This record gives sequence, C-alpha cells and structure tokens, in this order.
Amino acid sequence: MLFTNKDIRKLIIPLIIEQFLSVFVGMADTVMVSQTGEAAISAVSLVDTVNVLLINAFAALANGGAVVAGQFLGHKNRKESCKVANQLLVFAGIISVIIMAVMIGFHNNLLQGVFGKISDEVMSAAKTYLLITALSIPFIAVYNAGAALFRAMGNSKVTMIVTLIMNTINIVGNAVLIFGFHMGVAGVAIPTTVSRVVAAVIIVALLFNEKRDITLKGFFKFKLTGSIIKKILYIGVPNGLENSMFQLGKIVVLSLVATFGTSAIAANAVGNTIAMFQIIPGLAIGMAMVSVTAQCVGARDYEQVKYYYKKLMKIAYATMFLINLIVVALLPVLIKLYNLGTEAAEITRWIIIFHAICACLIWPLSFCIPNTLRAANDVKFCLIVSVVSMWAVRIAPSYILADNLGLGVKGIWIAMILDWCVRSVCFVIHYKRGKWIPKQYR
Repeated sequence: MLFTNKDIRKLIIPLIIEQFLSVFVGMADTVMVSQTGEAAISAVSLVDTVNVLLINAFAALANGGAVVAGQFLGHKNRKESCKVANQLLVFAGIISVIIMAVMIGFHNNLLQGVFGKISDEVMSAAKTYLLITALSIPFIAVYNAGAALFRAMGNSKVTMIVTLIMNTINIVGNAVLIFGFHMGVAGVAIPTTVSRVVAAVIIVALLFNEKRDITLKGFFKFKLTGSIIKKILYIGVPNGLENSMFQLGKIVVLSLVATFGTSAIAANAVGNTIAMFQIIPGLAIGMAMVSVTAQCVGARDYEQVKYYYKKLMKIAYATMFLINLIVVALLPVLIKLYNLGTEAAEITRWIIIFHAICACLIWPLSFCIPNTLRAANDVKFCLIVSVVSMWAVRIAPSYILADNLGLGVKGIWIAMILDWCVRSVCFVIHYKRGKWIPKQYR
C-alpha cells in the first residue's frame, strides 16, 4: 500500500487544521469589520466573492500542477516532478500579475457592472477593499501553487504552519487597524495583503530545500516549457473553469441578493462564513484525495485508488457530522458575534441549520468524489456536470424561488442544495461505472 494509516493521518489532520485556520480568519475578518456597520460587512462580502473567484481559479491551476507532480512522484520520477513545480510557479506568477493589473485598472467598471444596485456607502467601501486586496493577487497565486506542491508530497504540515503564520499576521493586523486606528474596510484589507506576501515568500523559500521530494533548487528557471504547461493545463483549465463558473454563478446570485436590501446581504455574508466551518473536514479530505489518488494513478494502481476513496469518504462523513453538530450547538453564540439586526439574525439562523443538515448528507458526494476523478485525469466529465448543474439547477431556480416565489435569500440556499443533489447523483453513477479508469487497467 502506498499510504499507511499513519500517512493518512499525517496528511489529513494538518489539512483540517489549515482549513480551520483559513476559515477562522475569514470569520474573524467579518466579525471585526461588522463592528463598523452593515455597509462595511456587505462591501467586504461582495468584493470577496470576486476575490474568491480568482483564488479558486489559481487553486485549480495549482491542483493541476500538484496532480501532474504527484503522478510523477508515484511513478518514481523525481526530476520531472521538480520541473513541473518550477513551471507551475512561473506560470502562476505571470498570469496573476496580468490579472492584478486588470483588476486595478478597471475596478470601477467591475464593481458597477456586477454590483451596480448597491448603495453609495457600500460601493465606496467596496472600492477601497478591492484596490488594496488586488495587490495581493500574485502572492496568493504563488502561495497556492507552493502549498499544492507540498500536499502532493504528502507534507501538509508545512502548509499548516505557513497558514498559521499568515493568519496570525492577518488577525493581529485587523485588530490593530480596525480597533486601534479605526480604518474600517482598509483595516481588513491591508493585513490580508501583507499576510499573503509573507506566506508566498516563505513557501517558495521552503521549496528550495533540495532534501524534499519536490525542490526548486537546480530546477528553477524563469522560462516556460510548453510540454509541461500543457500537462498542467489539461488538469488545471477544466478544474479552473469549473471553479470559476461556480464562483461566477455565486456572483450572479449575489446581484439578486443585493436587491433584497442590506440586511439580506449581511445575513447571506454571515451565513456563507459560518457555512465554511461546516465543510472544513470535507475540504481537507477532498485535498487529501487529490494527493493520494495522484500518486496511486502514477503507480498505475487503480485498486488502491478505489480502496483509498472508500476509506476517505467514510472519514469525510464522520467528521462532517461531528463539525456540524458543534456548529449548530454554538449557533446562538456565533450569531451574537456579528452584531446583526433582528431580521438578519433570523435569516442567518435558518441558513445555518438548513445547510448543516444538507452538508452532512450530500456535500461529500457532491465535492469529494470529483477530486478523485480529477486526480485520475477525468476532468472533462467533472467540468460538464458542474457547469450544467450550476446554471440549470442553481442559477435559474434561484431567481424562481427567491424572486418569483418570494422566498428571498432562503430560496437561493434551497437552489444551492438542489445543485448539490444533481451533482451527487451524476458523480456517484459515473464513479460506479468505472469509465474514469483506462481500459487496460479495468
């Protein structure tokens, strides 16, 4: 077996802690900025939706590189793994600088085009937050690439430590600038940017250690190699399109949320933040599936892919149930942290309980299975299912349920769960049929 139980624990536990830290900082950001009013929290949540679109795209590219590097490691070809690492970092850096320039140069058009109906107060805060956080785009892209490479090596402890450093800088900076200097949304944006710069520098420096399975030392060249980039993009582009379309769909839905008023925007923002805690174990185990499956595929051992799939799915369901039980129990305390009005608090309470039930039952099938498929090079099926389900089952019903039937924000969350259900059915059937396994290995 390629991975012992100890190896699995060493991979999963740091990933869960890392995801918890990341989500905790997002929650802390929202709690701190909420003290300055609902307009500020609305602005941060709206811009972060655009930022997450970009971050997800870079994460998909990073996963593409990690899958290719992991497959080479499974095939015992360390040299090619190192070359892939170099190309991933260089390519991510170049693309992210271009995107940063576009974001800054056209920030007015972006905000007005996507969130044109929001109040002047929210728009002003959104501009400030976007311009500052846009500077961090190249650094978060490089960090994601480096972190994905460490996970491909099965070394998630390093990314956990770097995440801890990054998040400490973020939280301390938020506290000082928001409560000490009363800087509002700028007080959230500046520490976010600084923390990402620090994290990117650390993760790249650590990759120059030649003792690691994947190292940049002796392999780093600021020159793109077409054949390697093609392999990375084969996995990364469909995954990136899938993630980007998914986030784009959320932005489209947010434009609908914006029409329900500031309380609805705030409730949806808080709901999204707390909901991230509810899926932390699933996110971590999904990442572990990529690393484990990639190495098994590289070793051409698809029976081990199936074995680890079953093992990790059992862990996902057990941990998802546990975390959701804790979140629901702490819900009264969590809602008080955000200083919400009565209406926003009631909507948030409904969102979290509804999301908890569905996350325990459906989320792993909808989001963990496709990670196994992608790491086995079956990226096109995942892309098709995700995009069709997003637009046909999530976006259109959102408008019907939320607007036409008058369910408001609740209708949007119901439509999201319908999307999960359709995805789950498609992915389970596809996995069971085994068409993702090359014919010679079936």
